[in-house]
Amino acid sequence: MALATTSNYAGKAAGFYISAALRQANSIEFLTMIENIKYKSNIQKMAGASMVADASCNFNEAGTLTMTEAVLTPKNLQINTDLCKTTLLDSWEAAQMRAGAGAPPPASFDDYVISYLGEIIANATEQSIWTGNDATGGEFTGFVGGGVGHLVTDATVVDVAKTGATFDTSNIITNLTDTVAAVPTAVYTKEDLHIYMSPKSYRLYIAKISELGYVNAYSMNRDYDAVFEGIKLAVCNGMKDNVLVAAERSNLFFGTDLLSDQTRIQMLDMANLDGSDNMRVVARYSGGTQVGIGADVVLTS
Repeated sequence: MALATTSNYAGKAAGFYISAALRQANSIEFLTMIENIKYKSNIQKMAGASMVADASCNFNEAGTLTMTEAVLTPKNLQINTDLCKTTLLDSWEAAQMRAGAGAPPPASFDDYVISYLGEIIANATEQSIWTGNDATGGEFTGFVGGGVGHLVTDATVVDVAKTGATFDTSNIITNLTDTVAAVPTAVYTKEDLHIYMSPKSYRLYIAKISELGYVNAYSMNRDYDAVFEGIKLAVCNGMKDNVLVAAERSNLFFGTDLLSDQTRIQMLDMANLDGSDNMRVVARYSGGTQVGIGADVVLTS
């Protein structure tokens, strides 16, 4: 049966929504992206030992090269829902009532719905990246969540016990210092090394260094380079509070079939099919995470 399509954002949404909604899933900026994964992707890991030897005239094999792999299997997810046009129109019209003669023209109703659903997808992706559990509907396994995260179950990850039951201004510097001290020497000088933290933890850090007189939190702007002891801070919206992760961007992976799938939202007007005042909204996408070399990651929790 043919469906009457009000708008198909398979093309346009990729331009409109990816800048608006995926900005909320900001963790993707600090991870290594792997696309075109239909089922799973093997992340190859090589470890060499005693490879360099004294030169000689003969071919003398020396050392060992061990190859292992980590498997990244994105989980297929979807949104299937009916939205009442009457209810949405009421909210949309209210959103357009902005004061001022110079207010910009209102967005189209279709854009409003796409933005609304886009925020839901972006928020769900961001939360799953860090705290998701594959056994829970609508989530994929994240890095630190629910006791099943990749960094929690990987025995090779460097674990650091946090100071205090929760982070506050009295212990945030101590926890950051302990995290940095545990970073393996070979990783410490890497350009893409980050300390991943939640917005709440970052707020505590800014409050503390402002209190100590290192920065004026009242005059900071968005050009401020967030660092601690020379290591860049990655403030991730979905990161778990009271947890810190020190890792290379090239060692933490987010995988999907196609990133723009998260921006492809179809809206089907059901009025001509069943006489209802509903719009059927459909979105299908995938996502998953994996860590490369666990021994190069520090988890403070």
